[in-house]
Amino acid sequence: MKKTAINILFFFFALFQLQAQIETPVKWDIKLEDSKSSEKSITFSATIDKGWHLYDMNLPEGGPVSTSFTFTELEGAELTGNVVADRQPAKIFDNNFQMELSWYENAVVFTQKLKVTDPNKLKIAGEVEYMVCNDETCLPPEREDFLFGKKDIDVNATLASLRDEKDSATPKKEDTLIAQEEQKMTASEEAIPAAVSFEKIETTTTEEKGTALTNSPSLWEPVIDEMKAFGDATLKLTDTSWLFIFLSGFLGGLLAILTPCVWPMIPMTVSFFLKRSKNRKKAIRDAVTYGLSIIVIYLALGLLLTGIFGAGVLNDLSTNAIFNILFFLLLIVFAISFFGAFEIMLPASWTNKLDSKADSTSGILSIFFMAFTLALVSFSCTGPIIGTLIVQAASMGKTIGPAIGMFGFALALSIPFSIFAIFPNLLQNMPKSGGWLNSVKVVLGFLELALALKFLSVADLAYGWRILDREVFLVLWIVIFALLGFYLLGKLKFSHDSDIKHVSTPRLFLAIISFSFSIYMVPGLWGAPLKAISAFSPPLYTQDFNLYDNEVHAAFNDYDLGMAYAKQTNKPVLIDFSGYGCVNCRKMEASVWTDPRVKQKLETEFVLITLMLDDKAKLKTPITITENGKEKRLRTVGEKWSYLQRSKFGVNAMPFYVILDHDGKPLAPSYAFDENVTRYIQFLDSGLNQFKKQ
Repeated sequence: MKKTAINILFFFFALFQLQAQIETPVKWDIKLEDSKSSEKSITFSATIDKGWHLYDMNLPEGGPVSTSFTFTELEGAELTGNVVADRQPAKIFDNNFQMELSWYENAVVFTQKLKVTDPNKLKIAGEVEYMVCNDETCLPPEREDFLFGKKDIDVNATLASLRDEKDSATPKKEDTLIAQEEQKMTASEEAIPAAVSFEKIETTTTEEKGTALTNSPSLWEPVIDEMKAFGDATLKLTDTSWLFIFLSGFLGGLLAILTPCVWPMIPMTVSFFLKRSKNRKKAIRDAVTYGLSIIVIYLALGLLLTGIFGAGVLNDLSTNAIFNILFFLLLIVFAISFFGAFEIMLPASWTNKLDSKADSTSGILSIFFMAFTLALVSFSCTGPIIGTLIVQAASMGKTIGPAIGMFGFALALSIPFSIFAIFPNLLQNMPKSGGWLNSVKVVLGFLELALALKFLSVADLAYGWRILDREVFLVLWIVIFALLGFYLLGKLKFSHDSDIKHVSTPRLFLAIISFSFSIYMVPGLWGAPLKAISAFSPPLYTQDFNLYDNEVHAAFNDYDLGMAYAKQTNKPVLIDFSGYGCVNCRKMEASVWTDPRVKQKLETEFVLITLMLDDKAKLKTPITITENGKEKRLRTVGEKWSYLQRSKFGVNAMPFYVILDHDGKPLAPSYAFDENVTRYIQFLDSGLNQFKKQ
């Protein structure tokens, strides 16, 4: 047994190491090929990981995103023709999109030809937008920027080529032009008017970048060392949301046990292990190994999903409209499945093959295949729960969120098999399978339906569509939980439900809770804060009719404007780094900011600036910044404020509160998610007292 546990632990670590080595499926190498003449070309070389494919250009509407090449700036040159690939793409009918698609595998090189007209003013900037998929999943569209200028070509050779082209058109002036160009080429670069002009353009562009980012660069200077000097705990804080993901997975595993696909398997499987050997200790050891195998299988699934998506994609899922809408639709499908319209089934051949493997092998390997068989057999019930868990973990933007959630799920799922194997007499006291298991599925269906609206709300808030304002959201939740109450009382039935002769005590209490929850939400239609669901419902400001006046609103949603106003009014600044999809942000606003003492300080003694890190509103013009030695473009308001948080404070978390003076310097340690009102007041007072001392 000890050796088995050690082997499984090694397997865990191997899986984590494997996950850490998975890289982005496509790597781009973009170069400006200098031919020494005025005719040049840009090559876009894509190296594609095995099993993945990069989509072709100009795909039909309704399908995946086509590979496209956009030139946002083009000075001193003109494009010749269109982008062309070095080979023909594969054409395959895709069942997922129900259309014929073309894509590239392994590697492909795209080329754009151009003609340089003024090498001293050359500036080419743009981006490649692309999408990649494999046989199981697709990654969201990504962009790769490129920027070329005078430094990337041989200016003198290009000038000579242009001269030759001009000379061929006017041969009579050949000697004069040669003498002029030779004189220019032998002079220093500072003496060439065109070169001087180009340097001015570069300087102006840099200044324009700074102006686009801020008119007060000093306010954006990093203060990470100053924060650490305060002993700032937030910069070292371990993310507690990992615990939340684990507990969510554990709860999901407990719910999965009560489904009709898993519950009947417990006595059957445990009895099999106890009868497998006359040695009860060995039977118990095998059953415990069976439970550990379940954990390994589901944890491997979580790590696989993490490896496929990667940290960057998971961080973007929390507010990406496409993914949140897909999650919304996915949860609706899961809910319909739980309501009995259909079952999500895996191919029976998979189960049969694993079952035969379990019979033909022996020892630990046999037990592992039996655990795999259980995972497939129970998929019609556990699939929607697993899907919901993965969606929730991924949307929180944690790199190994799915793995942590799946570990919690598997741990809960494996517990009954191990416990009943150790204490087989408890099997006699287990409730028998029956209609109550179908009722559990329907209840989960209602919960899936309610959770689906949360994901639609996140996309609605981030993009400002305003189709699911707070009162609309509350009405839908009130109806959903009222219907759940009627179902529990037997007043609402589905096709696969059995007749209820009488209402049991547990059903009655659950119905009371469901109806009470619905009634609790009714005052929210007139603006009641509803602190219990503040993390899920849209914020109060989205509500058209609101009688509640104790909420706190930030005076500014722009960092520079807020700092300028604070200087005029001689008040310290409290920056609230928040997000539309931030659950903990809504909790802080509902449970801490509404406290009369906190509200008074925020409105009278501070200038409150709220910066939404997931605001998808487009900037008037993209801002080019350099981060970690690489140029990036900020295209949305949220990306701008996220860059401010990373560059100035060295963190990327929500919520994140920091108190600054008029020069952008911290006055106290930062504050993260903590609903203790007393501690939050102490945080505000420490910054306020330091400001008064200055």
